Amino acid sequence: MKHVMNSVLSRAAARGGVLALATATAAGAALLVAPAAHAETVDVAYSCQSPIGKKDAVSPIDITSVPSGSGYKLTMSFKKGVSSSPIELGKGAMNPSATIKVGGADSGSVSVVGTANDAAIPANTPIKINDLTGTYTPKKSGKVTFTAGVLTIKALGTVTTCNATNSPKPSLSLDVKAAGGGGDSGATAPPAATLPQTGPADSAVALGTFGGTVLLAGVAGVLWLTRRAARTR
Repeated sequence: MKHVMNSVLSRAAARGGVLALATATAAGAALLVAPAAHAETVDVAYSCQSPIGKKDAVSPIDITSVPSGSGYKLTMSFKKGVSSSPIELGKGAMNPSATIKVGGADSGSVSVVGTANDAAIPANTPIKINDLTGTYTPKKSGKVTFTAGVLTIKALGTVTTCNATNSPKPSLSLDVKAAGGGGDSGATAPPAATLPQTGPADSAVALGTFGGTVLLAGVAGVLWLTRRAARTR
């Protein structure tokens, strides 16, 4: 009887250990596969050359990203207006666009555009710039930075060009991987692992490998390990 109880307790402890291991390793796998990103609001000092002369202004700017296909959708947000008009700009009269400088492991620029003003802008008041969006597709892998570049405002047949004069630091840094691994600088995702399945109801899903240890997700991985351990006894 004592031998039977010890055997039952051992199997229960083993199942508990497998569950804890699978939970911990699944959490670790999520950290491994999630792209590392760092964003912050950066004050950008703009000097704008307009048809009526030079205007200077400072606006805090955010640049954020979300995965989109083989690249990333970038959104550039202005917290303050950076120019003004001596006359009222009617609804839809102003169209903004800008460039975002790409640095770090990659280089170049990304064009971002915004929608026209959805309400009239009174004369001699800061022009509110709607969010500007564009798509960045990595050409090289590694940590890439994104910095506010030239802002262009088109209104009533005129063009105002605003350049950053304070050498702003990046608003966003992102670990990226180029399609096909072109120009790989060392930032690679962990290789996927393929595991046997014991049935349609308990398919084991591998999230990746770390140091030769298979990382399993959810109850499916626990069931597979538990049944495999039972068959080997």
